[in-house]
Amino acid sequence: MKKKQIYSIIAILILVAIYAYDYYQKSEEQLVIIKTGEIPKENTNAYFLPTSTTGQIVHHQNYSLSYSEPYEQAEWVAYELKASHLSTTNHKRPYFEIDKAVKTKAAHWRNYKKSGYDRGHLCPAGDRRFTKKAHDETFLTSNISPQKHEFNAGVWNRLEQKVRYWARKNDGVFVVTGGILKHGLKTIGDEEVAVPNQFYKVILDNTNGKIKVLAFLMKHKDSDLPLYEFVVSVDEVEKLTGIDFFPELENTIENKLEASSNYKNWSF
Repeated sequence: MKKKQIYSIIAILILVAIYAYDYYQKSEEQLVIIKTGEIPKENTNAYFLPTSTTGQIVHHQNYSLSYSEPYEQAEWVAYELKASHLSTTNHKRPYFEIDKAVKTKAAHWRNYKKSGYDRGHLCPAGDRRFTKKAHDETFLTSNISPQKHEFNAGVWNRLEQKVRYWARKNDGVFVVTGGILKHGLKTIGDEEVAVPNQFYKVILDNTNGKIKVLAFLMKHKDSDLPLYEFVVSVDEVEKLTGIDFFPELENTIENKLEASSNYKNWSF
């Protein structure tokens, strides 16, 4: 065999070795990220986390989520919004990034490109302005769902602002939100990201140890109706999603709270 051929073979082997090592390193890094995401963070109020129908809960520093691979989005995103979290600081909007902590791989942001839908935040960036890191963490693709712009910027935005009002008034609330995911939904992109026909938001207030809850269910379209028109019982949202929202509450308290759609002890 000629020297030239030998050198070529050696060069190929070196390239293969470099590629294999790089792949191994990235795989190890990915595994560490996934394992880190499985650990509840100190800012996570784990007591109020819902159940997961997917078995894939990811804990980020400032919110947790349950990722649904068949629908390529979170079935719920949950976080505590304290009065101290509220800020008017305007951070520079970052690019969206794929959430590497999702072991089945979160959908790419390109699925939304030219789809006609916003990359709708589930944990709003506006709820995490207290630091740039917290703000930027909301731009992971596991935290978005396809939303019509008029809905995202309209009635859904009104509800998000009202949640901030309650967080300030009650010195914090716990929020769970997501789309109603079911078979047969329209999809966008190569990864077939589902477009929910309805979105929900469940809010829990634990001021002075006295718990109250409020649930909203909205069709995926803008509306001028007052927000209280969208109030439903938590039980209704549970029937649609299969999620148990507050499993750690004592059963009699949980059953009473979740069966009610009374909003009169909340200020609208």
